[in-house]
Amino acid sequence: MHLPSNHHLSYCTNIHPGHNWEETLRSLKEFVPSIKDRIAPEREFGLGLRLSNQASEELGLGDKLVEFQSWLEEEQCYVYTINGFPYGSFHHKAVKEKVHKPDWTTGERVIYTERLARQLAYLLPPGGEGGISTSPVSYRHWFKEKHREKALREGARNLVLIAGVLMAIEEESGVYIHLDIEPEPDGMLENTADFVAFYTNYLLPEGMSYFQEVHGLQPAMASTLLRRYITMCYDICHFSLAYESPGYTFSELKKYGIRIGKIQISAALRIRSEAADPSELFNALQAFDEPIYLHQVTQKTEAGVKTYRDLGRLLKEKPEFNELRAHFHVPVFLDTFGVLESTQDDIVSVLKLLEDIPEAHHLEVETYTWDVLPPDMKLPLTDSITRELQWVIQHL
Repeated sequence: MHLPSNHHLSYCTNIHPGHNWEETLRSLKEFVPSIKDRIAPEREFGLGLRLSNQASEELGLGDKLVEFQSWLEEEQCYVYTINGFPYGSFHHKAVKEKVHKPDWTTGERVIYTERLARQLAYLLPPGGEGGISTSPVSYRHWFKEKHREKALREGARNLVLIAGVLMAIEEESGVYIHLDIEPEPDGMLENTADFVAFYTNYLLPEGMSYFQEVHGLQPAMASTLLRRYITMCYDICHFSLAYESPGYTFSELKKYGIRIGKIQISAALRIRSEAADPSELFNALQAFDEPIYLHQVTQKTEAGVKTYRDLGRLLKEKPEFNELRAHFHVPVFLDTFGVLESTQDDIVSVLKLLEDIPEAHHLEVETYTWDVLPPDMKLPLTDSITRELQWVIQHL
């Protein structure tokens, strides 16, 4: 792989079934060795591990974590990032907005994330860096407008508790782990402005108070530590849905001293009215309307970005439009799907800007919709993942 210095690239294993640890490990053993042989036959291969709460609990029993580390070493693999967003099942039954449950207003989310952090700390090499991506606080439609501020404050308070855990882990073990918050459509945090406002109005005040009261740190050090341990997971698909260019987001985060901990390489569906008749475009979209995942659709208007909560709602309304973008993580190595297109060009832009965000060491391809793609787009999973990674490598 031709990566910038200190960068890591892999794919997120949330595409494999993994409700419990036995199923997770079985999937890893089935797919990872053959993918590594194609992508990195002569060197170590990193993994973007996905652990459900149950799988994580079971991994902590007996010698399972030691045995997993031994397997990784035998296969010349290592874990550098964990997807800690989906808490429960992520395959074969409806996930939709339940992907946010339990959210950051709950103790369950704190316990789960702390356990992931300690397991990642064990798996990382001495002095290594790891990250855990997580929910953007909650799903916004669960809260009336007047209750959202309370949810944001509670979420910030719980996120800060994890920052304290990550500081303790680094002091104890020497490994550096950051928690990467992942904005997405209809999350409490959807875009750059949401993230910056949450960080400055909620996270920083809560974090500075916590580090001063609990650890006796001065405000400047408290601010520095919070920025070190709480970062953004920049999912390219999600920011394409917000109609925000990578350069804009990166410059805004830099202005406020906010770091990017992980970049998830993903593409959204783009629907342009000039590509075909509306009926043909909506018929093509129908093939992507499936019951497992949320597929929000966004439309840029004079009043801002309008969001349809799921693809099915859009298909019922069939509004007039110039361009729509759909939250469906389509294969990144394709830029057209018949009369539909993708936001692949945003991925190319991000890869060109990597030198401008040197702290973002973790790259992870996150196309998790292979099982629910239209039949004519499906390939054997190993071939699909390999093509994704090879395409990214070619564009680095």
